[in-house]
Formats: sequence, C-alpha cells, structure tokens
Amino acid sequence: MSGFLYGVVLQWKLDIRSKSLFVTCYIVPLIFFLLMGGIFLSVMPEMRSTLIQSMIVMSVSMGAFIGVPPSLLETYGSDIKKVYKANGVPLCLGLVTMFISAFVHLLSSCLIIMLLAPILFDAVLPVSLPFFFLALVIYILVSLSIGSILGLLIKNQAKLTMTAQLIFLPSIMLSGVMFPIDLLPDFLKIIGYIFPAFWGYCLMLDRGFCLENLWYLILIFSAAVIACAILLHKQKFK
Repeated sequence: MSGFLYGVVLQWKLDIRSKSLFVTCYIVPLIFFLLMGGIFLSVMPEMRSTLIQSMIVMSVSMGAFIGVPPSLLETYGSDIKKVYKANGVPLCLGLVTMFISAFVHLLSSCLIIMLLAPILFDAVLPVSLPFFFLALVIYILVSLSIGSILGLLIKNQAKLTMTAQLIFLPSIMLSGVMFPIDLLPDFLKIIGYIFPAFWGYCLMLDRGFCLENLWYLILIFSAAVIACAILLHKQKFK
C-alpha cells in the first residue's frame, strides 16, 4: 500500500512538470476563465448563477480529453511498458496512478475557479455544496475514464490529438455551457446529449442532482471501465 501511495505522489509530481498536462489542467482553463468570465456576464447577465458550472465543465473536459491521453500514450506506447513487464509491475498501475493524479489536478483547478468566480465576477455559488461536489467528482471520473480510453486505444500522437479535439470541442459547444442549449437546432441538441459534458453540467446545476441526469454518466463510466480493462489486457500481449 505504501508503494502504491508513493507511486501516486510521484506521478502527481511528474504531472506538474509535464507541460501538456499542466497547461491543459491549469494554465489554459484558468486563462479562459479570467478572460471569458466577464465577457459571458456582460452578454448574458443571467449566466451569473451558472458561471462556475460552465467554467468547470470546460476545465475538466480540456484536462481529461486533451491533457491525460498523451501522458498515457507516452507510458503505454514506449519502453516504460517494457520496464513494467520486466519488473513484474501490473500494467494497470500506470493507468491507476495517472488517473488519481489527474483527478487531484482537475479537482484543484475546479476549486480555484470556484473560489475566484464569486470574487472576480460576483458569480453565485451553488445552493447545495455537498451535491455540487458529488456531481463534480462524478463528472471528473467519467471524463477521465473517456480520456483513458483514448490514451490506451490510439497509438499515434497526431491521431490522438485530432480525436481528442473532436470530443472536446462538441462537448463545450453543444453542452449548454457557452450559451443556452435551447438556441441550438434540434439535431445539434440531440448530438449534444451524446457527450457527458451536457449531463455533467446539468448534474452540477442547482437542484440538478437527480437520476435523470445521473444514469447516463453511470452508464458511460461503467462502459469505460470495462473498455479500459480490455485494452490493458491486450497490452500484455504486445
């Protein structure tokens, strides 16, 4: 157990030094928050009550879909995997430590946004903080599980970057975090329902924590865990 905790802490420190993960988990989301928070409120003052949720969805999606997969590709697509095998280390250890480390980084970034939003933009804090944090944890777990699939499945950096963008951009544009989803045509609304960002956003809204917004996220997470287990099992024979 102590060895596992040491691995998690070590991975957390390595992630801080990783330019891609540090930029996508902290720098870009926080800059976007600082620049766009005031713009959103000037255009849509009613967004004051949902600004925190919107910025958090953007931050988590970027870190999970764009930041985490390259780190996994670097581990499982290089000689690091051979080192694991040679020393009898379970292949799942790399994924688990990265998952936990990324979870801590994303949660920290979200807490920064949550603390700064009321001060800088007079944003309204969620009414029920326990349900909000539970919804946040669930959304981070689901997003990271999808990012883990990308990192384990795609072996080419260029293809990985393109695929991550194809998931990230619709997640932000069609989830209702940038503008009310009612403004979208019906066919785009339906497409937006496919991405977990929509359900995570709804789940974090006041009085949004209910089975109606939760079941799809549970389904996606369960399917992602099974997919990751299958992909890790295949790694043993490569």
